[in-house]
Amino acid sequence: MAIVRVTLFKVPSKENQQKLLDLYPTLAKTAAKDKKPYIISLQAGLAHEDQRSQGYTIATTFEFKSLDDMRYYDTDCEAHKWLKEQAKPLGLEGPPLTVYYEPTVVSSL
Repeated sequence: MAIVRVTLFKVPSKENQQKLLDLYPTLAKTAAKDKKPYIISLQAGLAHEDQRSQGYTIATTFEFKSLDDMRYYDTDCEAHKWLKEQAKPLGLEGPPLTVYYEPTVVSSL
């Protein structure tokens, strides 16, 4: 079963929010494992300004084939390492919030 990973970031500056979002197309094109793409899907966008967002401004969702692929992303993926380096000067507040799960309920309406 696939693994879905959701990561939330707090980036106060609107300009830096856009800079962070602009990094994701490159990540999507360059992320490879054994010289092959391994991320099933990637979405990233601005969180709506709302009390429920708790200050998080950027949300990303990744889908991986397996937990091993997600772990590879965390530890060995050169594209992810590049993304983290590019994001450092963008003024992220605190560490990102990341959760991941295997979908047990799937519904298409």
